[in-house]
Amino acid sequence: MVIDNLPEVFLSTGDVAYKVSRLLKDGQVKKLTGNLYTSNVTDDVNKIVSTRLWEIVGLLFPGAIISDRTAFYMGPNKDHEIFIISEKSRRPVKVGSYTIYPRPGAAVQPSDTPFMGNLFLASNARKYLENMRVSRNKVSIEPRYLSQQEIEEKLDQYIRVNGEAALNKLRDDMRTLSATLKLESEFNKINSIISTLLRTHTSRLKSNVGIARSMGEEFDPERVVLFTALYEALSSTAPVIRKTEQNFSPVLCFYESYFSNYIEGTKFAVSEAQDIVFNNKIPASRPDDAHDIAGTYAVISSEHDMLRTPKNFDDFIDILKKRHARIMEGRPEKEPGKFKTLLNQAGSTVFVEPNLVVGTLKQAFELYSRLDTAFARAVFMMCAIAEVHPFNDGNGRISRIMMNSELVANNESRIIIPTIYRSNYLMALKGFSHNKITDSIIKTMDFAQKYTSQIDWTDLRTATDILQSTNAFVEDAENTTALLRLPK
Repeated sequence: MVIDNLPEVFLSTGDVAYKVSRLLKDGQVKKLTGNLYTSNVTDDVNKIVSTRLWEIVGLLFPGAIISDRTAFYMGPNKDHEIFIISEKSRRPVKVGSYTIYPRPGAAVQPSDTPFMGNLFLASNARKYLENMRVSRNKVSIEPRYLSQQEIEEKLDQYIRVNGEAALNKLRDDMRTLSATLKLESEFNKINSIISTLLRTHTSRLKSNVGIARSMGEEFDPERVVLFTALYEALSSTAPVIRKTEQNFSPVLCFYESYFSNYIEGTKFAVSEAQDIVFNNKIPASRPDDAHDIAGTYAVISSEHDMLRTPKNFDDFIDILKKRHARIMEGRPEKEPGKFKTLLNQAGSTVFVEPNLVVGTLKQAFELYSRLDTAFARAVFMMCAIAEVHPFNDGNGRISRIMMNSELVANNESRIIIPTIYRSNYLMALKGFSHNKITDSIIKTMDFAQKYTSQIDWTDLRTATDILQSTNAFVEDAENTTALLRLPK
């Protein structure tokens, strides 16, 4: 409840003070800190502060500059701390569980931005320079300034979003501003870091992304966080080993190719697909789609190809490109076997930028190589390639081929994703990509392997009957009640 004619947060000063003291006695206002009050006597103090944060900072420290660590995050840290520059006071002010830490500093500069009426935002150049300072008296829970590692990560992100030319412009702005702020030594430090990131100088860096960029192996750090979460989940998953002697059954290879292409929207009747694969009958109306199925089958039915797993990163890239070139050879316009040069996306998912593909795959490969079981390596490989999306097209198919190669090489059952299970698979991938949910994708692939392992793939008619009876061919969009059932 907010009292009429009074703002939700306000200062009790001058002629208002007497009136406020009476309202306080009557329980119509409550004190937040010092002479700061609120007319909202119903809500919790922290709720009021969280919704009126910058208004409160402006009342307590008019003309303050949002600076230091807070300038990058534009909000309190996890410990509810805010850092500002203000000449009004040097003492921290606590409001509920929030603490505002002022410090003296240079006055507002022309490049600083007015904010919320009576506050200012430190410019990009200023916030980088001031975060190169070193805290001498640690009174806050979190350090007032970013660490060198954090600065490197911020600069790497700046390059990825804005490009190297923009970073050079920012460096020029910092050089000009450093004399005014008396931060010349801080500029020298950050200038050395920037030069190393841009590979025009060598200095000691502290972040993984910075070191990788300085070596020309820049990567997408958000994806590496995602891959690390999957690695940890797979490492703690109890292994289930499903050995088989059916992996190179022509029937299984046919259906893996059929369903893998169906997932990507390349839809044929089963009889048409059989003619394409086994009789080399290419429909005149759809030659490209037919070559997709034939190319996929050619790779997954080859013992020489599928038994090969990468021994090192260079070997991994070689296998990946050669398999992609084979499955996409019918579409030369898609540049088979060549990594993408343009950013790609599917729906709301934006994949890894072209210049970060190799570095991100390298980071993923290092995690993959530490996994102990074929199933863990298979799921990780599929997710990593699907998430990076290194090619212009065919990324889903190549990700599943690379997955099954891990299983085939260990005589474990392949994984096929029948038509009815497509939405389960795609939703699990989306949950992993958007929300870092690892459990769903692991369970989804485990069930799909269990299903695949229980089908007799020795005879085409027998396998087709089993697939039919377990709802494998049902379009999930057409029948929302049918489920993929394990064979009896």
